[in-house]
Amino acid sequence: MTAVPWHSVKPPYLIAEIGVNHDGDEQKALDLVDAAHAAGAHAIKLQLFETDRLMSSAARLAAYQRDSGATDPFSMLRALELTIDQMAPIVERAQALDLHAIVTPFSPSLVDIAEQIPWDAYKTSSTDIINKPLIDNLITTGKSLIVSTGASTLEEVRRAAGWLGESRSRCAILHCVSSYPTADEDTSLGAIRALIEADLGVDAIGYSDHSPRTDTGAFAASLGAQILEKHLTLDRAASGPDHAASLDPAGFAQYAALCRAGTGNPPAELVGPIEKRVLPCEADVRTVSRQSLVLTRPVRAGGPIPRAVLTTKRPGTGIEPYHLDSVAGRTASRDLDPDTPLTEDDLA
Repeated sequence: MTAVPWHSVKPPYLIAEIGVNHDGDEQKALDLVDAAHAAGAHAIKLQLFETDRLMSSAARLAAYQRDSGATDPFSMLRALELTIDQMAPIVERAQALDLHAIVTPFSPSLVDIAEQIPWDAYKTSSTDIINKPLIDNLITTGKSLIVSTGASTLEEVRRAAGWLGESRSRCAILHCVSSYPTADEDTSLGAIRALIEADLGVDAIGYSDHSPRTDTGAFAASLGAQILEKHLTLDRAASGPDHAASLDPAGFAQYAALCRAGTGNPPAELVGPIEKRVLPCEADVRTVSRQSLVLTRPVRAGGPIPRAVLTTKRPGTGIEPYHLDSVAGRTASRDLDPDTPLTEDDLA
């Protein structure tokens, strides 16, 4: 088992989320690693996805992605992919600078591919709080795991924490609001306290921050967040889905400095109730970006549905991934096409 990376520094542990702000350009990703180091981050994070593994034929854009200028979910994501081979020198650069390298795989079948690189930890997207097959695969790596919880209820968070089992001692759970960027009135920092008070048994509670502000990390830390994640971009005005919810290098450096210095009590508007809940601003992402069970090949009416032909893909309009074991072996009620979210009506 590898060391828990956030134990290496005094909290808060700060992750620079490069995400897709490299715009599919390996050199830009390397520049973002250098910027993260200069700004005072402890780690960088990448996203590993393959569009055809992630998106079913029913996939559509989230509203914030349309607002960024995207017109088609498949072409948008394909332009933002980095292969595992392209990620290798990025991770090498980060670790040479004493930054930890973390990755979010978006498909269960990508975990083995991710393991080709010596990541310091894994992280799940908020939209995968229901994706037990993915979480199970990540746990088997023996590495630390960070679970994000945007657009989820406390009940969903508790269920996911239960899946972590004995690995909880090397896992963390982050409050998040899945709104890009997050408005002050939706920041809901009180959910950090709610997660701490829920006594989920994990090693750390933190905050994945999509606010455009530079002080929210310090406020989150004052409420008990031990891990902070913030998107980093070279240009907040650039075209792309996440740039507007990110900080540029100067803003990120200020964010890191405020986190180190600490701050007073956060404004009440940023805290809200001490409650973990789904906010109205998260409803669209919750549906569009969660995943459902889909088939990898056709199944005829009356035929069994083997586990081997089940996978998970967006959107979250069908049977949730954590039902995989109960769906495997059931009978198709009609001819079923691949690459379409399964519903209960499809099952006899």
